[in-house]
Amino acid sequence: MAAPVLPLPQVQLPQLPSTRLTSEQLYWKTFKTPLLISSPSNSPVNLITQPATPASSSAFPSAAQPPDVFTVTTGVRVQIYSIRTRKLLRTITRFDDTARGTAVRPDGRIIATGDDTGTIQVFDVSSRAILKTWKDHKQPVWVTKFSPGDPTSVLSASDDKTVRLWDLPSEHSVRTFLGHTDYVRSGGFMPGSMASTIVSGSYDRTVRLWDSRVEGRAAMTFKMAAAIEAVLPMPSGTSVLASADNQIAVLDVVAGKPLHMIKSHQKTVTALSLATQGKRVISGALDGHMKVFETTGWNVVAGSKYPSPILSLHVITSGVGRDDKHIAVGMQSGLLSVKTRLSGEQKVRERERQKEMQALLEGNIDKYDKKIAKEKLRGRGWEKRFRGRDFTGEGVEIVIDGQDKKKRKREQGWEHDLRKGRYSVALDQVLSSTDQTAQLTLLTALRHRSALRAALRGRDEVTLQPVLRWVYKHITEPRMVGLCVEVAMNVLDLYSGHLGQSAQIDGQVEKLHRRVREEVERAQQAWQTKGMLEMLKVS
Repeated sequence: MAAPVLPLPQVQLPQLPSTRLTSEQLYWKTFKTPLLISSPSNSPVNLITQPATPASSSAFPSAAQPPDVFTVTTGVRVQIYSIRTRKLLRTITRFDDTARGTAVRPDGRIIATGDDTGTIQVFDVSSRAILKTWKDHKQPVWVTKFSPGDPTSVLSASDDKTVRLWDLPSEHSVRTFLGHTDYVRSGGFMPGSMASTIVSGSYDRTVRLWDSRVEGRAAMTFKMAAAIEAVLPMPSGTSVLASADNQIAVLDVVAGKPLHMIKSHQKTVTALSLATQGKRVISGALDGHMKVFETTGWNVVAGSKYPSPILSLHVITSGVGRDDKHIAVGMQSGLLSVKTRLSGEQKVRERERQKEMQALLEGNIDKYDKKIAKEKLRGRGWEKRFRGRDFTGEGVEIVIDGQDKKKRKREQGWEHDLRKGRYSVALDQVLSSTDQTAQLTLLTALRHRSALRAALRGRDEVTLQPVLRWVYKHITEPRMVGLCVEVAMNVLDLYSGHLGQSAQIDGQVEKLHRRVREEVERAQQAWQTKGMLEMLKVS
């Protein structure tokens, strides 16, 4: 009795490395629909801010619901935008020079802004009227901050090397903190139980903590290796982030020592912002990169690249829970980018829109419409689809067949030719189809039977072209290089003496030669790059 003819095992390409995004990356990719706004005067976007979270509801009883505004400072103007709609609400332009530090009080009613003349002006948000003007600073004011616990207390920091504390009813600063020996470009109030403490960062390479209740020397000083561009108090109140050059230091204000040094950017880090209720920190730098760090091990969990050096950024939050709503980034080019996080319903609509557009571009819009119609029909429920039909089941006998009579898959034509030894005919059949699995299965079987050369022998100008086209198409696929090279070497060995007799064959061979040469050059460049990166890692 003859042995049964079994079908050939299907040959599949090995799986490529997984490109699945982490849940963290997926979260930050939900910030889409970027709104790009150019500065009216093409001035750099110096600062982006929104009202701070109040320390208690008693201090700001009207701020139970966070104000629906955030501000953008660029050139000689402060622009006020709606968080909900991303639309420009109003613009304040009453400055004699470039505006720098801008702060919004937690109740969203008052804005304080410093400029390059050293003047600090306090505005009513609704009317844009000037409520107060202070001129104690003699050089540009880079920082103004409202106290999260006192609605009348304002902090400022200036290039005149001083940090000052103001009271809204007063005509002059009520505290002046001396100690920095260079420009003071960053600062703020510590949160929580340390709200009476002020932190400042200076170009004298120090981060200093001050007791806002008394004038005198700094309560604590951290010395860094470079000028301080930004400081960010953490919500715990026990640590501060400080960016110096291309590094970010995590400073423990309880132990009085650095805890960690983040080295991720290539150029100066210019801006820091909290996100995800303080569980994430976002940084922006002059290298155009925005990076997201988790606050346990300070590892990079996500990031993106912008077309211009980043000068300012802020994660705009909304709602009582202070959920992440927008990522606003200001650039040296004067461009403001606002990316918005899509809600669940919006994400579904966005996916459907992208699928519809893809179908339209591919010319399959009719097929897509039919698919959507079927899905809608299924969504109506089985009871509606079968309404009126009798499914009593009386007298019905149910029979379940076993697996012993499973039908064998019908043999394909090329499999029959392969079994009969008609190798060339089988190869012509699979090359004329688009079934890549069949092509790989046949070529692998020919290799195992040492019949690949026989399948390629005796071809003319017409039958040789599909073989060369297949090699040309797949020679750049890493998983198929070995098979393509073997087929190509056999073809060249069999037909090299016939080159020059057919313009079409010669042209295909020249194209294949160029593609192989390009791949070899890319591989050499990749190895050189790998070698340079390994040298950098060692150094």
